[in-house]
Amino acid sequence: MSPSTLAASTAAHASSPHCARLCTRADLVAHSGVVAWHAGHQIAIFYLPARPDAADSRSRQPEDTADRSRQPEDAAGDCLYAVDNRDPFSGANVIGRGIIGELQGERVIASPLYKQHFRLRDGVCLEDPEQRLQTWPVALRGDDVVLLEARADI
Repeated sequence: MSPSTLAASTAAHASSPHCARLCTRADLVAHSGVVAWHAGHQIAIFYLPARPDAADSRSRQPEDTADRSRQPEDAAGDCLYAVDNRDPFSGANVIGRGIIGELQGERVIASPLYKQHFRLRDGVCLEDPEQRLQTWPVALRGDDVVLLEARADI
């Protein structure tokens, strides 16, 4: 585990016995990834704030025009995505350091090693649909980033 990997709380989140706290909102980096550790998996979490003022001043980006109807947003319009940190092509745990972009009308993460693009919503690789990243449902609950439907065996 790298120093930048956040250890998830093993205790169930107070709002549900099936949720686990992965990190806090303050741990997130707007328009970038952080990695949390949960039940033996490195989970790359990507935070895309709806408002530029919600992001820190270092990572502001212009308003995007992507179709947001299929994206996991909270009430404020912020989007969180959680995918496996392990690149299936290289076997390295690097996806959390990938570059977020848009390709074919989908938000994607580009692997920092071989540059394959994975859809953030379902983890499918656009260049090779046989390869995919595991995805997890996550949400902001107050200042906590929680893994929904958390199980100890994933």
